[in-house]
Order: sequence, then C-alpha cells, then structure tokens
Amino acid sequence: MPPRLTSLADDARIAFDNLTDRASGLVNPTVRLGVTGLSRSGKTVFISSLVHNLLHGGRLPLFEPVQSGRVSAVRLEPQPDDAVPRFQYEDHIRALVKDRIWPDSTRAISELRITLDYQSASGWNRLFSPGRLSIDIVDYPGEWLLDLPLLGKDYRTFSEETIALAQTGIRSELSQAWLALTRAADIHAGADEMVARDLAGAFADYLKACKADERSLSTLPPGRLLLPGDLDGSPALTFAPLALPPDGRPGRGSLWTMMERRYEAYKSVVVKPFFREHFARLDRQIVLVDALQAMNRGPEAVQDLERALTDVLACFRPGTNSLLSSLLGRRIDRVLVAATKADHLHHESHDRLDALTRRLVDRAIDRIGMAGAGIDVMALASVRATREATVKRDGHELPVIVGTPMEGETIGAERFDGLRKTAIFPGDLPEDPESLFDRIASGETSLPLPDVNVVRFRPPQLEETGGGIKLSVPHIRLDRAMQFLFGDRLA
Repeated sequence: MPPRLTSLADDARIAFDNLTDRASGLVNPTVRLGVTGLSRSGKTVFISSLVHNLLHGGRLPLFEPVQSGRVSAVRLEPQPDDAVPRFQYEDHIRALVKDRIWPDSTRAISELRITLDYQSASGWNRLFSPGRLSIDIVDYPGEWLLDLPLLGKDYRTFSEETIALAQTGIRSELSQAWLALTRAADIHAGADEMVARDLAGAFADYLKACKADERSLSTLPPGRLLLPGDLDGSPALTFAPLALPPDGRPGRGSLWTMMERRYEAYKSVVVKPFFREHFARLDRQIVLVDALQAMNRGPEAVQDLERALTDVLACFRPGTNSLLSSLLGRRIDRVLVAATKADHLHHESHDRLDALTRRLVDRAIDRIGMAGAGIDVMALASVRATREATVKRDGHELPVIVGTPMEGETIGAERFDGLRKTAIFPGDLPEDPESLFDRIASGETSLPLPDVNVVRFRPPQLEETGGGIKLSVPHIRLDRAMQFLFGDRLA
C-alpha cells in the first residue's frame, strides 16, 4: 500500500481534486496516464512515439480500436492543468525524426492531452457515450516515484537504511568520501550550514555515481538531490543521512536537529505535493525499465533493479475504481512494467526479455506480499532503431541486428563514428530466467549477466513528404501497450 497522508487537509484536497476530475469526466471522459521509468529507460521517447503513431496512423495491429477502424480522429488539445509545463512533443519528435538524436531525458513533471474520437463497439454504448476520450499523459521522473516510500519513514529509519545500503557491493566504494564525512560529523554539535552543505554535496555525489551508466543502479532516493531544479540550494535539499546512536533524541540547535528538520521539510515541500497533486489523481500507469542495461552491468545492478521495482510497486494499489474510490482516493487500476530497447535484441530473444522482466516483477510482488492483479509486463521498443538480418560465418547463418551505433559506442576494440551502419550479433538471453537468478544467488559477479552486446543506436532514418512528417515512427509492441493501458476505455 502507498503511504497515506495523515493530514486531514491533504486528504480533503485529494478528495476535492478527484471530485473535480470526476465531474469534468462526465462531460469529457478522460484517462490520466502516468508515465515514469527508472534511469535512462526512455520515458520521453515512449510518449513521443505513442503520440506520433496515433496522430499519423501508425501500424498498430494489436490496438483494437484503430485496427477495427473505430477511431475517426486524433488530435492534440490544451492540457487541463495550467500550472504544469506542457510536454514538448513537437520538439522531441523533431529531434527523433529530423535530427536523428534522442531527446533530453525527463527532469521535471510535464503533461500532454491527446483526444480520440471513436465509435463504440457496442450499439448500446453509442446511445449514451459521446464517443470521445481524452488521454492526459503525465510524465514524471522515476526518482520522484521512488521518493514516495519516504512518507512512511522517519529520519532515523531513512538514515539507517541508506547508510546500510551504502556499505554493500559497489556502493561501498562509491560512498567512501560521503561516509567518511558522516562518521566524522559531530551530530550533537551546533548546527553549521557549511557542514550541512558539505554532507549534502558528498551524499548527492554518491547518488550520482550510483546512477552513472557504468553502474546503472536504480534505488537512489531522495530523487530531487539528483534533479534539484528550482529548489537547488534550498534547505529542503541541503540534508543527508547521519550515523545516529541506537537511542536518544537530538538536542536543540544541533546538527542532528537541523538534518531531521530538513528531511521532514523535503517530505512536506517536495514529496507530499507530488503525491497529492499528481500521483493520487492517476488512473493508469506505465513504468519503463532498462532491464538490458542492468543485466549487462551484472548481478548487483539486477538486484538493485529488483529492489527499486519492489519500492515502485509498493506505491501502487491496483484495483477497480468505483465511484466512491474515484471521489475519495481513486486507485490506479492498471500498471504496466515495460522493459525497453527490445530492438537491441533479435526477435527470438524478445519473449526471453519479457520473461526475465516478468520474473523480476514477480519477485518484487512476492517481497511486498501484494497480489499481481492489474499488473502486466512486456518487452517493447518505443522507437525501433534497428532491423534484423542474417550473416554467414563459418558456414552457419547468424542472426544479427543492423543499425547505426551512436558516435563513441564500442564493441571490443571497435569504436563507432555515428555515421556507418553495421551488423551486430546482440547475444542471447537465457531461455529460462531462473538460470539468471541462480547465478545471481550464487554470488557470481565476475562477468556481466547475461552475455549481451548493449550498444546505443541512433534513431532510424525516416522519409518525409513535402508537407512534413507523415511516416509513423517504427516500434515493437507499442500497440500492445496501448491496448492494455487504455484500449478498454475505447470499447
């Protein structure tokens, strides 16, 4: 269960917002779709490709409303939340299609509304339904989602758990400078702003080192220390865990008191408003994960991804929205966990990536003791940057993927220039996901798991007509994701 806000004022505001959404939905039926993901999983690319394929008649054979011809028009409309920045779809799709570069990653919340006019498959529904559905896409960093469990933790618990995790595996090397400062700090001494800044800076540097591509760790709260935005330098972001004694209370005016107060301010100023104003109003959710990158980085990255998924799924309450629950505290009734970059593998391994991600999710669900109803898992590629081919080697046909690796990418001694197409054998995922987790459980850490060549490719080259972009962005299973996330609302 997600943490409950204990403030009656907060609860009343959530109920009021849900009541307002419900009343608006009677006139203009709407689904609020949350899109988030863990580090570099492709949230911006997912939204841009989804919208582009809907607007430009993309190949969506598994999205039934389009496949059956029941969708008559699709258009972008002004979003309902004037205080939330608009998701800059036009800029992102231009970067993908014209410049062939990947758009900048999500650093703050944004929103976009796309509206579909459709004919209901039911004659009865056609009498009462306006045949129109707006999808409000709410894009937010995965780091913000991983902050929600902090609402249920006091400062002591946060400090103890964070320091204990920092002393494990590769984190023990990355956290040395910060932990040295922490152990040297006199928590009972008078509050000192410079000491607080040094501790907060060292802690943030440790979190950034964990997030770096070469480690690809996922469990990194507090997330705003990585993405400070307009709160950079504020007291609410100038704090860090402390090594606290097993009992006792902080003295007035001490460093301990300062850090505890700022931690509580972080929850009040950063986490609670996000929960109350955005997360508590979502109907559907997709969580994107770069499982391939984690597996390529080795057992510790996979274990950390599983830990992050456990924390993420604990924030959701999948279930059916009744009128009462929608008014007082609606549930996110469908959650999709999607492993991205399936185009980095031959299609023979797509189901294997799906199975490995499903096993990760099942293990996370088991750890928190929740039911899996309303949760689905799939492997997809929001933008397909490669095509498949075969090459002959030593008299055998070898399945490969063909694309343009980004400048600076390497395989062995070969370094790519960002211009030349090349064929790459992507490697194989294990048929049985248990074999991967058995290797992890055995403590084997000497080699990446499994042996897959993870190379970043440039977006594909698409043709344009004289009137602008007409061809839809190629993808893998994006239509299946649409069907799960909102296809039922177009029935």
